[in-house]
Amino acid sequence: MGFLWWGFVASAFFLHGLCLSQTVPNYTFLHDAATASATSYYDYIIIGGGTAGCPLAATLSQHYNVLLLERGGSPYGNPNITNLGAFGAALSDLSPSSPSQRFISEDGVINARARVLGGGSCLNAGFYTRAGPGYVANASWDGRLVNESYRWVEDVVAFEPPMRQWQSSVRDGLVEVGVVPYNGFTYDHINGTKIGGTIFDQDGHRHTAADLLRYADPSRLTVLLHATVHRILFSRRGQKRPRAHGVAFRDATGGRHKAHLRARSKRGEIIVSAGALGSPQLLMLSGIGPADQLRAHNIDVVVEQPMVGQGMSDNPMNAIYIPSPLPVEVSLIQVVGITQFGSYIEAASGQNFGASSRDFGMFSPKIGQLSTVPPKQRTPEAIARAIEAMSSLGDVAFQGGFILEKIAGPLSSGHLEIRSLDPNENPTVTFNYFQEPEDLQRCVRGIQTIERVINSTSFSKFKYDYMTVGALLNLSANAPVNLLPKHANASTSLEQFCRDTVMTIWHYHGGCQVGRVVDHDYKVFGVNALRVVDGSTFIYSPGTNPQATVMMLGRYVGVKILRERLARGEKKNRRKK
Repeated sequence: MGFLWWGFVASAFFLHGLCLSQTVPNYTFLHDAATASATSYYDYIIIGGGTAGCPLAATLSQHYNVLLLERGGSPYGNPNITNLGAFGAALSDLSPSSPSQRFISEDGVINARARVLGGGSCLNAGFYTRAGPGYVANASWDGRLVNESYRWVEDVVAFEPPMRQWQSSVRDGLVEVGVVPYNGFTYDHINGTKIGGTIFDQDGHRHTAADLLRYADPSRLTVLLHATVHRILFSRRGQKRPRAHGVAFRDATGGRHKAHLRARSKRGEIIVSAGALGSPQLLMLSGIGPADQLRAHNIDVVVEQPMVGQGMSDNPMNAIYIPSPLPVEVSLIQVVGITQFGSYIEAASGQNFGASSRDFGMFSPKIGQLSTVPPKQRTPEAIARAIEAMSSLGDVAFQGGFILEKIAGPLSSGHLEIRSLDPNENPTVTFNYFQEPEDLQRCVRGIQTIERVINSTSFSKFKYDYMTVGALLNLSANAPVNLLPKHANASTSLEQFCRDTVMTIWHYHGGCQVGRVVDHDYKVFGVNALRVVDGSTFIYSPGTNPQATVMMLGRYVGVKILRERLARGEKKNRRKK
């Protein structure tokens, strides 16, 4: 029964039947970095064309010349990205040109790092939901501009999902067990049960942050693909502290290039939007970070900043699989129960996977996307045995779904360190899952809520009468979601269940946090003309899924910069008069 887990995850996430290709936009500003000149000049240089970098670049290009550097390629024309039916295939691709780069935390949990224009919005399960009012207030954001920025994003990438039997039963079950009120369909983060948005449209096409580049002025924007930035360039000439003035990057052939801020553009900036791993890594490679770590790699210290790479967190996810006596629809996460105690309850389902394909997408043991074990212990023999066991299962094994809980926050955090001078090599990162007791107790209460939903009248038709919740816990605890040591008491001790079955939900953040590495305008402490704008600045993950807020943040900061420069220009003109 253990290998049922692979079936439900695969059928829920690696979907079939929607294989239309999304139309490739006519972006005249997209170029391969190999075609770039050796030296170029811009008003703004943005490092990372991801979930924040794309909306930021589109916004700034409305008034200034902008260079956007992306180490990956284009998502357009790649059906593994654009088609909902191929979800999981991009994460399964471990080739050097893959849009997904696998990394393994020191905790042992295998995760994914985006390497494509559009960033994580090209790889995720598509759930779209805003941050709550309390989060906005704690971040000291302008509430009106936040709402305007969300709407700017939503006009292009957000949709209402279809609601069918499985998702409706989970929704009704959540309400029945007290996760109330029921708030209907909304992007807003409100306690209770709701239907959230999705970035997949009705035809199964993914809409990503790269689509937000349609807002750009094509005459002012240059996007270079396969452009890997190796360091940020600084100058101290005539200034009390270092000023960022350019970047050094390489194309896919190894060709070296430099891009500089225009000398006449005194307000120009370098903006790092390389993600929770890439942004702290690049700051360190450029000489901003813990001095001892930089010197150990023979990096000249530009500014000693011990908080770079600190505060790394990943929201732990735990799930219970429920085999269904009835066929279930294929659905990604659409419903969420936002509890009062800090756990979010979500669900997904799949239909018979069928014999035509048993690769199991991103959850395949061939890839180990969910395996929490160092690679050297994941032997080819062990993987082969897992594949053989899955292949022997009948189609009925792939009928069912799961209900998961994710910890809000979380409170537990770790750190990141660079391995080498190569920006393409993943840094080491430790998340310290469940280090804080409150996180573990939130998981326990989340699992208890899932148990009540499973036993609810609303959900009863999707559960075998003879399978108790204890049996479902045992099934889930013994499933090969990881190769951590199993414990016999995992179904009776929910604390042990949480520890034994912990997985990532790809919401890692931190490393360049506000108040520690950047100020509330996202300017890096100790240097001029340098900002960080992405999820690395978050102390806690926003909402039930961060992608909406990361896209909003790119637009938000872009508008703030434009307004600040306009205000300075008007003030300067008044002085002249």
